[in-house]
Amino acid sequence: MTASLPAKKAKSAETTDPRKVVKLKLVIAYDGTNYAGWQIQKTGIGVQQRVEEALDKIFPTPKRLHSSSRTDTGVHAVGMVAHVEIPKTELKMTASKLLLALNANMPADVRIMAARKVPADFHARFNACGKQYRYFVWNDPALNPLVRTQVWHVPKELDLAAMRSAAKLFIGKHDFKSFAANRDYEMENTVRTMHRCEIQKKGAMLTFIIEGDGFLYKMCRGIVGTLVQLGQGKIAVADVKNIIAAKDRRVAGMTAPAQGLVLWKVFYKKGFKAKKPGTEDGDLD
Repeated sequence: MTASLPAKKAKSAETTDPRKVVKLKLVIAYDGTNYAGWQIQKTGIGVQQRVEEALDKIFPTPKRLHSSSRTDTGVHAVGMVAHVEIPKTELKMTASKLLLALNANMPADVRIMAARKVPADFHARFNACGKQYRYFVWNDPALNPLVRTQVWHVPKELDLAAMRSAAKLFIGKHDFKSFAANRDYEMENTVRTMHRCEIQKKGAMLTFIIEGDGFLYKMCRGIVGTLVQLGQGKIAVADVKNIIAAKDRRVAGMTAPAQGLVLWKVFYKKGFKAKKPGTEDGDLD
């Protein structure tokens, strides 16, 4: 084991030279049902591990992904972005062929949706300037079994008009500490800017579209849980501003279950434009 360590360090040093590597941007989709989140875990399997295992089957030296986000256990994605550096001496195929090769070496619940070369200074996390999450609620007494792992089933009718009125109050620059779960360390800054918070309805499916410049731990799920409890009459629309101002997780609503949340898209500086509520989603596919 110890004999292999110097070789890995040497390869790692080589990849820091942009003249010797190709940087690839990957867009990744996954069903998070069977995973302990995105990140590699000490216990349990993270989605990142599955993608890196596929890379290791194609290239002779280990590859490390750098992602835009870290989704939690059970959360899904259609637009996770990550980058990886491949030494030019190892990359013998086009980005499109690499996409096919990676997907052939991964489980069916993880897929690379796009792969392309990017400039050497691109960073999936640090260049991101916004994200859009979508949360799905099935609001009907009977749950469609075909969507049972991708929605939160809320059987009783909700006051959609009240929920939509309250959703508008989250738009803008606020301290969202009241909606973030506690971590094992204190966040220095809990202020974020929300560009969009709206609820669309199609049949029994409610789609919460939440878009902003950044998100705290479980913040989206805290907002959705609060809005659903408001729709149940447990919280008043007039209380939302006070909940935001309190900066106290105990005064807000519940944390919605993980399975309804999807990381939909990550925005980067060149193409990011904040949308107004009610506008079309033409660039989100």
